[in-house]
Amino acid sequence: MPTSITQAIGLSTPPKTGGPSSTLGKDDFLKLLTTQLRYQDPMNPMQGAEFATQLAQFSSLEQLTNINTNLTQGLDANYLLSQVIGNSMSAALIGNQVRATADTFTYDGSGDARLGYTLPGNSDNVSVKIYNEKGILIRTLTNVGMNKGDTSFAWDGKDNLGNTVAAGKYKFSVDARDGKGATMETNQFIYGTISAVRFKSDGTFFVIGGAEISLASILEILKG
Repeated sequence: MPTSITQAIGLSTPPKTGGPSSTLGKDDFLKLLTTQLRYQDPMNPMQGAEFATQLAQFSSLEQLTNINTNLTQGLDANYLLSQVIGNSMSAALIGNQVRATADTFTYDGSGDARLGYTLPGNSDNVSVKIYNEKGILIRTLTNVGMNKGDTSFAWDGKDNLGNTVAAGKYKFSVDARDGKGATMETNQFIYGTISAVRFKSDGTFFVIGGAEISLASILEILKG
């Protein structure tokens, strides 16, 4: 005859008691209970009250397990529903203009590119530098907005020599200084039209000027 209940059900060592176990479920509990009944001392059988208490514990454990399962299924259903609603609403935004957090943009080779940035406070000196896809500085803009908050401006698509640049991808940076000459932190943003929406495993992305912009990066949705 096994020397303990845990040995009788095939456990080589008793469960640890230093903390809550994540593996003891209702099936394990029932197995322990039936094994206890099987190997109890016939001269000293389990008392009815004790047996009733263990059955009540088993019933409570089963109910808690079922509640946890139902809650998990409910949360999964709500998550899927929110995804469907979010995806449907995102697709309806195709054709709208947006303002999005980004420092890269696509220039189509004609007209202006609308860009912008946010200052944490008033600045004494601000310059905007635009780089081509190879990282070469092609234009430096001065005398742009220096006040706290959002500033938007239009780049005419020309380099420092006055020549219109070719269509392609570009990047811009903002150098803002306070009254003491210290660098101020800025947040750049771009304007563009949503041409498509892509649904990926890591989230929803809007296609703006050929670039993918995450839903979290959209700051404002504009009509027209």
